[in-house]
Amino acid sequence: MAKTKFDIVGLLEEHGAILNGHFQLPSGFHSQTYIQTSLVLQYPHLAQKIAKEMASKFPQEINVVISPSPASLAIGQEVARIKKARSIFTERVNGVMMLKRDFKMNENEKILIVDDVFNTGKLCTEAAALARNYRAKIIGVAAIVDRSAGELPINVPVRALISYPLELYPPENCPLCKQNIPLTAIGSQAR
Repeated sequence: MAKTKFDIVGLLEEHGAILNGHFQLPSGFHSQTYIQTSLVLQYPHLAQKIAKEMASKFPQEINVVISPSPASLAIGQEVARIKKARSIFTERVNGVMMLKRDFKMNENEKILIVDDVFNTGKLCTEAAALARNYRAKIIGVAAIVDRSAGELPINVPVRALISYPLELYPPENCPLCKQNIPLTAIGSQAR
């Protein structure tokens, strides 16, 4: 029996997770589309299916899964369960990403950063730098959606279930603002 192709776009659309309008993203940029993966991840049986697909993108052994934001915590936990790895998350203290709650990484542990939506790469880059400070080995970044377009500040493999590059506009040069389309602000962390 042939394996059926996993349809993440269909799943996101079915749960109303691909939103159209005028959004100010956590990075400050504006976009016509926003992907709210938490609308799908609120269902653990679906999160488990998504995590299984993400984990398969990195078949090697993983010791620790790091979630760089609250939005990625649910999927990070599920990927860690599949990889039989520890699941930890970062927190910001005075604007600096760090590990709290007695979380740690050991030298040479194999680290997988798991994000829900990869936009600018800022959070994942900070998580990778944090792991390097512990002398851990970053295997890569697994994401549900890769919205990035162009050069990224991270030098590890980024593997997503779908690539969904979207045009991002600086607020001062946003065509949606010029059309007076109401703006919806999303979250507060740069992604």
